[in-house]
Amino acid sequence: MLTEIEGARQIPGEGIRRWFRDEELDLIVWYKDDGSIDGFQLCYDKLDHERALTFRKPNSYQHHAIDSGEPAMGGPKMSPVLVADGVVDGKRIEKIFSRRRGAVPDDLAAYVSRIVLAYPGAW
Repeated sequence: MLTEIEGARQIPGEGIRRWFRDEELDLIVWYKDDGSIDGFQLCYDKLDHERALTFRKPNSYQHHAIDSGEPAMGGPKMSPVLVADGVVDGKRIEKIFSRRRGAVPDDLAAYVSRIVLAYPGAW
């Protein structure tokens, strides 16, 4: 179940950031200075083939696979990077999120669910 990471790193000039995580999901939420939501990134399938669905206002969606940076032949681990990833099963992602949302406040969970289900071209 998602729990909030207290003291999540804040970057000057980017507004407030909240981070919720568990072994299967990460939810990072960005807020404007006035307290309204500016966007979020929902990372899912962390145990298998991690992906990230990112939403930024006003209506910008991105979907990526996360290349973990694992070495191919025993070399040092590289930094994880986002790589283009096409198909989005919004209903599946929303179902996983709803089941694991844990400490995510009701209003924020409803917002994330609505945006995930509205992803253009999602199944």
